[in-house]
Amino acid sequence: MKKTDRVLVDTNVIFDVLHADPVWSEWSQRQLEIFSDGLLINPLIYSELCYQANGQEEVEDVINALGLNYEELPRRALFLAAKAFRKYRGQGGGRTSPLADFFIGAHAEAVGIPLLTRDAARYKTYFPSVALLSP
Repeated sequence: MKKTDRVLVDTNVIFDVLHADPVWSEWSQRQLEIFSDGLLINPLIYSELCYQANGQEEVEDVINALGLNYEELPRRALFLAAKAFRKYRGQGGGRTSPLADFFIGAHAEAVGIPLLTRDAARYKTYFPSVALLSP
């Protein structure tokens, strides 16, 4: 796939780099370098980064160190996430509230940008039009 101006970065790619994942850190670091000019995160990804952090400053340091840009979710993404969740529930999904991946995939779809992830299965199912950058 050709280089794009902006790419939404899934949390698993960031964690690979932060935690030096023995299998994925090299691949994930390389992807962050390739797309370094347009790396985006949204509120869900930010929240997932906060889960293991000791404080908000730590999260902000990670964002700055990796060159990530924060972007709010457009309303279109919220609508698409709800529709994906409805499809999930209709197919027998047991969760009673939307998963973060629905908001992440919907964000990429709503603004028409690729999603950098190593967990492509759910995104392929619920957001087939999103270009996935995955191993």
